Amino acid sequence: MASYHIETYGCTANRGESREIERRLRDGGHHPADGPKAADVAILNTCTVVEKTETNMLRRARELEDETADLVVTGCMALAQGEQFADVDARVCGWDEVPEVVRNGECPTTAPGAEPILDGVIGILPIARGCMSNCSYCITKHATGKIDSPPIEENVEKARALVHAGAKEIRVTGQDTGVYGWDKGERVLHELLDRICDIEGDFRVRVGMANPKGVHGIREELAEVFAANEKLYDFLHIPVQSGSNDVLGAMRRQHQVSEFREVVETFDDHLDHWTLATDFIVGFPTETDADHEQSMDLLRETTPEKINVTRFSKRPGTDAADMKGLGGTLKKERSSAMTDLKMDVVEDAYRSMVGEQHEVLVVEQGTGDSVKAYDEAYRQVIIREADERGIEPGDFVEVVVTSQNTVYAFGEPVRAEADPAPAA
Repeated sequence: MASYHIETYGCTANRGESREIERRLRDGGHHPADGPKAADVAILNTCTVVEKTETNMLRRARELEDETADLVVTGCMALAQGEQFADVDARVCGWDEVPEVVRNGECPTTAPGAEPILDGVIGILPIARGCMSNCSYCITKHATGKIDSPPIEENVEKARALVHAGAKEIRVTGQDTGVYGWDKGERVLHELLDRICDIEGDFRVRVGMANPKGVHGIREELAEVFAANEKLYDFLHIPVQSGSNDVLGAMRRQHQVSEFREVVETFDDHLDHWTLATDFIVGFPTETDADHEQSMDLLRETTPEKINVTRFSKRPGTDAADMKGLGGTLKKERSSAMTDLKMDVVEDAYRSMVGEQHEVLVVEQGTGDSVKAYDEAYRQVIIREADERGIEPGDFVEVVVTSQNTVYAFGEPVRAEADPAPAA
């Protein structure tokens, strides 16, 4: 786990985003540091309201670049003028991507004995603790150990309790959801999801991160469950980390690139449209130019609609920490190239939604008088002027997608047709 330092500038919305970043980081086992020099990673949440503010943000970014081992820049200036930070050794991303970036490709960490949590209308359901992997770069395994899977019925009852408490979205979480049941000699994630979807009520279910190796063995069964259950978001997060089998071997990732492709092909066969989410680690110590190009080619080929790009950094106590690393400039160049490609791929996906009609679930407040919602494939849709329209978290709303902004779409609620007047 990493220690972090976060600085926030600007409005109330920025401060709220920073609180959410911190909540997710702490939920993932990370902890605050005593200042940037003591932190593994510093996070700068920027403002861009006037030119003087921009100048101050750039100055502070350069100061933090010298004070910390790893810098992440997010917030308004990062999104609107990310190119301004081109000369700063930093990773520039949206605020909701920060927890994934800080994780450095590691599995999320579930605390021992973690119980379900209801956060607004979102129910967090940890289904197991630990994983079956031994990745050379990951420090999380030292904290969590091997997979420990409670029985299906126990998790179903926890999910039912969340629904009864008001959850409209259940997020199934774990270090690696795809290996749920392996410690009992079974592969039963698909059975668990089917049982959760049988619970009475109007809600949706999002499956958390699952490594390709675990999913590969149950890909047919899992895709069939997704196709059969409207409550399941058609969304799968399977971190491939590299398009090179040589790099995957050095990472000890267990899967081959071909297995990742086979999972994608299976879901393509069963679902008309679904969202593929994946992660890439750029600049692993053994990564050559050819390896990097294979990762770029895989991204182009599979066109994930959500992509986390992480620049490799060493974690103490891991085997990869003893490897001779690549230069910071080379890692930055590769990270920038992949991030540019990522933005093109993601923007194309959201642009293709314009004009379509979708039923979305509103899950939380957005900026100002907007709300954040997700469609059937867990693509983010922003609805503006929500208060005056009487739209709030927990509502299912039919919308027409009117425009997009790279990583999300804007939706306009569809007015119900008025009943025809009775004949005279």
